[in-house]
Amino acid sequence: MRLLHTMLRVGNLDASLVFYQAVLGMKLLRQQDYPEGKFTLAFVGYGEESNTTVLELTYNWETERYDLGTGYGHIAIEVEDAYAACDAVHAKGGKVVREAGPMKHGTTVIAFIEDPDGYKIELIQKNTGNDSYSK
Repeated sequence: MRLLHTMLRVGNLDASLVFYQAVLGMKLLRQQDYPEGKFTLAFVGYGEESNTTVLELTYNWETERYDLGTGYGHIAIEVEDAYAACDAVHAKGGKVVREAGPMKHGTTVIAFIEDPDGYKIELIQKNTGNDSYSK
């Protein structure tokens, strides 16, 4: 077994594709419209679906916004340098909601950014700290 994808509902597919490609450097792997269902699916990621986990962006044509609720947490992406990644996000017009630095009660260097729909994305600096998920 392996994790295939995580699905996020987005209110503006074009803005989301720009964010995930231009700001986070992902590739658009595939996209398909479903006219009878009035939705579009777009899959983005850092590698092919055959061997990496990807994001499925679901755009329901008649829905411009979603309430994120209190149950959603975040997506985590490993980066070489969280400080440089935040600088790059700023330079590309992205929103950093927690600048890079050690996590509270730990030593792993993390940052948080936000996509156009308000979904949080944690940037975890590779090989920092001794926290279990940073190894």
